[in-house]
Amino acid sequence: MKAAVFKSFGSLLEVEDLPDPEPKSNELVLKVKACGICGTDLHMSDNCTAEGGWRLLSPGCVLGHEFSGEIVEIGQGVGGEWKTGQRVTALPWIGCGKCEPCRLGRPYRCSSVMLRSSLDLPGAYSEFCRVGANEALNLPDTVSFEQGALVEPMAVGFNAVQRANIKTKKPVFIMGAGPVGLSVALWCRFFGVEHVLISDLSGERAAASANFGATAVIDPANGDVSDQLLDHISVPPEIVFDCVGLPGTLQMAIDYAAPSARIIVVGLCMQSDNYFPAKALLKELDVCFSYVYSKEDFEKVIYLIGEKQIDPSQLISRRVGMNEFPAAFQSLKKPGPDLKVLLEP
Repeated sequence: MKAAVFKSFGSLLEVEDLPDPEPKSNELVLKVKACGICGTDLHMSDNCTAEGGWRLLSPGCVLGHEFSGEIVEIGQGVGGEWKTGQRVTALPWIGCGKCEPCRLGRPYRCSSVMLRSSLDLPGAYSEFCRVGANEALNLPDTVSFEQGALVEPMAVGFNAVQRANIKTKKPVFIMGAGPVGLSVALWCRFFGVEHVLISDLSGERAAASANFGATAVIDPANGDVSDQLLDHISVPPEIVFDCVGLPGTLQMAIDYAAPSARIIVVGLCMQSDNYFPAKALLKELDVCFSYVYSKEDFEKVIYLIGEKQIDPSQLISRRVGMNEFPAAFQSLKKPGPDLKVLLEP
């Protein structure tokens, strides 16, 4: 099969011929139909360090964890609910299936978890990939393969908004109008938030936020952000989402937040950061770090897409084939208007 292979930090991915995967016990093999490029993969391939609490990539691994596909092979021990030809997406890990985290639908906390993008579990920047039968989820006919590849980033936003304990009358401020920030905006509006303000240095991304429910755009390059917020809402925001994940953005969130506000950190910062705890303490802020999602979150997102209650398709900026993919991947490491680029191998 063709796959885009990681070679070394900062270098282009290389398209190579690799052996087709074979399913192990309780696994499925999918023909990949669509796979999105995630910011985490961009960071990991470029400047990730173990010191930051993240794992290092191994040369020869295949990234890609936002995907959908069709079952082409079924391993031993897989239940009868799975058939070849079935359309699915999957959680990006394979857990043991027996421990408490696995039973709770959070296999990424399993002590023996296999992490996608490792040498043990190649990712979906490829024509085929393995998934755990326990981590696979059926896609109804009303959910396209492209939408299926967007379930993962939509579930990240869904989990973050759930953790925010949203009160619909309280204005929300979202820092960052990338795919995760726009996912958060969509869910805030879905759950009835009246005022959803969003900021981004990219004018194109900020302009796109209206399609995801943002009611006002804040331009950080156009003056003091706190003053701009007060132009739209009478008091500082009581819920702030940091969907940027760069050094300094947590301190910005603390500065913008109202007393007793809740800050949800969703952006993945892989570098050390400094902030002033006293500023957060004096405001008595709650700060919550939101990582990913449960299997139940995936199920809810799939259901809502299938029922046409949400449609994340406008996240897609462009689609590329395997030969174009390494250049497209590299281009996303620089600021630009793209939101979600899909590999369709």
